[in-house]
Amino acid sequence: MSRIYLSIIIFLTIFSSSLSAQYIPGNITVAEEKKAMEWVNVTYNSLTQDEKLGQLFIVALYNNKGEEHINGVRNLVINEKLGGLILMQDDAEKHINLVNEFQSRSKIPMMIGMDAEWGLYQRIAAAHKFPWAMTLGAIQDKKLITEMAAQIASDAKRMGVNWDFAPVVDVNTNPNNPIIGNRSFGSEVQNVVLSAEAYAKGLQDNNVLAAIKHFPGHGDTNTDSHLDLPVVSHNLQRLNDVELAPFKALMDRGIGGVMVAHLFVPALEKEKGVPASVSHSIITGILKEKYGYKGLIITDALNMGAVAKKYKPGELDALAFKAGNDIMLFSEGVKEGKRRIQAAIDKDEITQNRVEESVKKILLTKYYLGLNKYEPRNPANINNDLNNNKHTQIVQNMYANAITLLKDEKKLLPLDCNATYYYVALEEAPFQTVVDQLNLYTTVIVKKPSETSTIPANSKVIIGLHKDNSTAYKPYKISAESKKLLSEINKNHQVILSVFGSAYSLQDVDISKVPTVLVAYENNDDSMKATAKAVMGKTKVSGRLPVLVNQNLTAGMGIDLPAKTVKTHSANKKTVIE
Repeated sequence: MSRIYLSIIIFLTIFSSSLSAQYIPGNITVAEEKKAMEWVNVTYNSLTQDEKLGQLFIVALYNNKGEEHINGVRNLVINEKLGGLILMQDDAEKHINLVNEFQSRSKIPMMIGMDAEWGLYQRIAAAHKFPWAMTLGAIQDKKLITEMAAQIASDAKRMGVNWDFAPVVDVNTNPNNPIIGNRSFGSEVQNVVLSAEAYAKGLQDNNVLAAIKHFPGHGDTNTDSHLDLPVVSHNLQRLNDVELAPFKALMDRGIGGVMVAHLFVPALEKEKGVPASVSHSIITGILKEKYGYKGLIITDALNMGAVAKKYKPGELDALAFKAGNDIMLFSEGVKEGKRRIQAAIDKDEITQNRVEESVKKILLTKYYLGLNKYEPRNPANINNDLNNNKHTQIVQNMYANAITLLKDEKKLLPLDCNATYYYVALEEAPFQTVVDQLNLYTTVIVKKPSETSTIPANSKVIIGLHKDNSTAYKPYKISAESKKLLSEINKNHQVILSVFGSAYSLQDVDISKVPTVLVAYENNDDSMKATAKAVMGKTKVSGRLPVLVNQNLTAGMGIDLPAKTVKTHSANKKTVIE
């Protein structure tokens, strides 16, 4: 072994404990790792104590809250030496201009984060919406999720964002969960793990950090932690088997961040009412020591009611850091938090080594993300860059692969180009797109719910349950009126039921006598276009239920329907399926 190589190995061994990071770019060489570590040490030693503490905080930046808010953030960037920002609503061009300015004022370029679980659309209305995680959980070819996440990463980098606070790895075992629901890949641990790993890979292979959340598991809650503190009361065996399982499975997969939830979990934290996000037992005891996680640990937003009602700004930040978090997200008390952390150091309640550990992890991650130097982004044409034909193609392909056929007892699919179908739209959301798309291939006549008595007997009737999907948190329940009408139509006609909404909407819907049932998961133009093509046989149907709906509709259910050969019939300009 050469002396040079031996020296490098010794160097890496000496510094590995303080400079370990979960995220490392692929194909990195030993020499490049050495260079990264050298930069971290030189940079760390160049910082004042106040600048070091500033690296621990990420503050929210809105561009729709007026100049007073923006100036407040500007002052924090300059005076408190912030480690990062989380971009909120809502104008992409303004965000880019502000980020360019603020980065130019930062001694160390800031980490720029965003909640972009379903793409930048989650915060930027002009961007293209990608499917929710529940929809993605239905997709069997997980490589498609990686390809989708790669596009999200491209969009993020276009805006100067280098940390997507995604994916959610909560196992949604509670259909009444008010805040996870559509944000979860489903109710089965293995599917959640495979889907989340594919998503994180798409981000991190393209130099955008991922963060699995919400540790130790937010899937079985009936309280919104934005409003109050949820309690997860399961015993340790259940937590290990379900809630904690995805985190344990993904800990050694190189995922760069873990976000800790504001939850009270009595089996893991003995002191009553202490949220996981400020629990030393959960963060240091389990995540860091038991699981050996080396990546960045970040709190969920500190403005959320679950903790903001109980702790004062600054006090909360110091408690979170003391518990083991590296970064306090959405801090509303940076100056006071820094003061309290330093006071705890002075009292030997927190060691300086603890600060060094977190700051060096942050710096190393920044280096690997290319933040040792910042390149300003150009705001020109940003809205088009975030929403164009490429996005449309990717998204419709995702919806097409998610569509789940639960039954087709009379072989009513694919639809016949030469037949006439009636379309009855139920529930509250728009539906015209799917009708227009179907009419490109066959004949579809729309009937209002009040007109169903005029449909000729034994007709083929497509019933669409169109739920409002304007946000991920809308109720999915089907009205009594819709359920009654479905039953009545089914008595005299051949029904094809398509659910443009959550699979959970079928919980108390009797589909036992409905011959054909499929789930499209969401109600928007992309999902409706994809569904029209699927039921016409232009694309295959291969999705599987990602959640347990009821005792008859269990996770993993679904029937494959292959695509058919498609030809254009010049006589009637319809597409003929053979």
